[in-house]
Amino acid sequence: MSVVVTVTLVAGNLGLIFLLMTVPLGLRTVTVSRVIKADRNRLWQALWPFGGDAGWSGEILSAEPLDGEGTALIRLSWDGRDDRPIERKARFEDVGEGSRFSMTVIEDTALDPSFWANYRETAELVPEGDATRVTLTQTDRYRGVAFLIFRFFAMRRELRKLDVWAATGTYRKGGWFEHPLSQVGFAVLSALILWPFFGLNIGGFSLAAILTSVVALHELGHMAAFRLTGHRRARMIFIPLLGGIAIGGRPYDSRFEVAFVALMGAGFSAFMVPLLIAASGFADGEGHRLVAMLLATLAGCASLFNIANLVPVWKFDGGQVLCQICPGPVVLALASFLLLSALLALGWRAGFSPSFLLIAGAVFAMLSLITMGSGVKPRHELKPIKTFDRLAVGGALLAVFAIHGYGMLWASAQLM
Repeated sequence: MSVVVTVTLVAGNLGLIFLLMTVPLGLRTVTVSRVIKADRNRLWQALWPFGGDAGWSGEILSAEPLDGEGTALIRLSWDGRDDRPIERKARFEDVGEGSRFSMTVIEDTALDPSFWANYRETAELVPEGDATRVTLTQTDRYRGVAFLIFRFFAMRRELRKLDVWAATGTYRKGGWFEHPLSQVGFAVLSALILWPFFGLNIGGFSLAAILTSVVALHELGHMAAFRLTGHRRARMIFIPLLGGIAIGGRPYDSRFEVAFVALMGAGFSAFMVPLLIAASGFADGEGHRLVAMLLATLAGCASLFNIANLVPVWKFDGGQVLCQICPGPVVLALASFLLLSALLALGWRAGFSPSFLLIAGAVFAMLSLITMGSGVKPRHELKPIKTFDRLAVGGALLAVFAIHGYGMLWASAQLM
């Protein structure tokens, strides 16, 4: 790619990341409304946590009052760190029987109370002929539009499923967004968006498809790690242009789990790079030059993408691993400096220009600043990592770095 295309692609991604994760939005209220053909009292019994049909969606397992001032303990079906249902202490205000209520969250067993400091949700039911208009609102303080958009679509989905439940008496789990076919569609869309950056020809499309496949394999490694650490379910969400996200079935329980899941993104692909190198050599020896070049390109893209994810930047896999295994800020700073230096030296050895490497270093620093503090603080500190686990993860990090580093140097020698 040319310098202009590279700068455009990087700048666009940085802008999107800032918009999605960091830009301060202040207090914002999301409102969703829908007319449902059902009796208002029936819908109230479903939406009111103490109603007879409060478990219509399976989200609320039970609700019991704690005092006479509107405080209640709600047990949810979502798994906590201990694989037990998350419990939430909430306060209800402005309750109009059968018509409206507001709820604030005092605390829960998953997240730090500061997460709920500005949160407030309201449900309002107004009769419209033989139907009922249901209006849901949520107010919170936001940094970045990603969570704001997520809540909007989550509320809209809830009303749509409530409508189906009111008509059929059955709750339908899931939706089109997380359906495997939808994710395949997003992956195809991502490849099509990347295609022009590599050239509108068969070679450019092949590169876009290879990069999209590399992203999928990387996230598959995270998903495998989630399952190996006890998550009952894991899924992948493709975000066109930005890549993908692997999501576990519960919050993290220990620092080792965070480090292991983060490292397995690149670790999973590290098992494949030597196989791709060997297959490329075999194909070349048999006279299949085009196949050998495609396999070499796949190995190079996989190595470059995964080793870039090991950069010691907050929210990147490498930064997450180092944050968990380094025993203090001095060791963390030293390890981050050494890893970043090794990455830049590897890039120089692979043939990247010094100016490009300087720009890459600046981009990594900007990413670190943009994403710093964007995480959600858990209710309780994660379980500490043991010395043996710390050494094992550190050794695995070096091994994964070495494999992808060799793969990148080998591919650059074959293709350039």
